[in-house]
Amino acid sequence: MPCRRCRSTPGLPDDVAAYAYLLGLYLGDGCISDHPRGGHCLRIACADAWPGLIEACRAAILAVRPEGSACTLQRQGYVMVTSCGRHWKCLLPQHGPGKKHERTIALEPWQQEVVDIHPWSFIRGLIHSDGSRIVNWTEKVIGGRTKRYEYTRYFFTNSSADIIGLFTDALDRVGVDWKAANQSRTAQNISVARKASVALMDLHVGPKS
Repeated sequence: MPCRRCRSTPGLPDDVAAYAYLLGLYLGDGCISDHPRGGHCLRIACADAWPGLIEACRAAILAVRPEGSACTLQRQGYVMVTSCGRHWKCLLPQHGPGKKHERTIALEPWQQEVVDIHPWSFIRGLIHSDGSRIVNWTEKVIGGRTKRYEYTRYFFTNSSADIIGLFTDALDRVGVDWKAANQSRTAQNISVARKASVALMDLHVGPKS
């Protein structure tokens, strides 16, 4: 069965919200390889610590390709969610040889349309792959008494400047303030710390489960 991208008049995937989420997961922790019997295999790595993420990944794959399947393969410390078929390369045209941060990563116009329609699904996929939600704390002495204050922050870390750009562009689109945090030779780190922006992220993204 041809996918929506393979029809004589290509269209958007049937479930664009699921696709936007899956695209974020793929850009963070996914890859596509050729299957020895023909077709291609999409593989997305999900840490054992987040069983809810593993199931969300499977659900997104099946929503995008309901006639296909998605299996889980246990690895050391993580699960590889895998789906094989003949259309993953046309659905995810960012595939290519080598590591993502060593080549150009840009969205096709139709993918950008999907992200524009569902920016929060795309952001959630990126955070669930290469991001985190943490609670920092500090103590202050007020009136002779020590009080503990907690505050939430979101981080997104990736080695690809192009993927970082896609993430921050999506944040700008939904009105989330962000800033570049510590940067190493191998990765860039984006922080969301302002209270109003964290509240938006908690509403639309939330912690991994």
